[in-house]
Amino acid sequence: MRENAGFRAWFYFRQGWTTYFAFIFAAINTLVVTYYLAIENIPVLQAIFPSFVSYFLVVMIIGIPILVLAGYIHFRRIPAYSSELDIGVYSNPWFFKIRPGYDQKVVFPMYRILTIMLLKLSNDEKLDDKEIKEIQNILKNIDHLISGGFVNKPKNMS
Repeated sequence: MRENAGFRAWFYFRQGWTTYFAFIFAAINTLVVTYYLAIENIPVLQAIFPSFVSYFLVVMIIGIPILVLAGYIHFRRIPAYSSELDIGVYSNPWFFKIRPGYDQKVVFPMYRILTIMLLKLSNDEKLDDKEIKEIQNILKNIDHLISGGFVNKPKNMS
């Protein structure tokens, strides 16, 4: 983890900024600016929203459902989200590799040995000692995972 601590910190900073600070700050800023620069100077709108609190409450009551609907449409009804995922998949190096951890140490070795077993069964052959030992190691790793253990701990765990 030390070799990329700066990039990790930069990533966490951007997540905190965009998800929490910038979002909340932008919402408050938009409400304040629209009220004090637009509504306060237009008598018809000021009659509808006599105070900032009334404006805030109306915007929240109407705005939150509209934004939830916009999020739903973004994820479920238009191809924008699936396009974002497509880009993420092709940008992710692990999409075309076996991920380290249980995929690399348990799942794909098990697929490999099952394929070998199917080939040998179809040719009426028996497993050799090396293949039997490999199966035993895979079973040991599976049992270790089931009991809550790790196979290849992540880099940041000691």
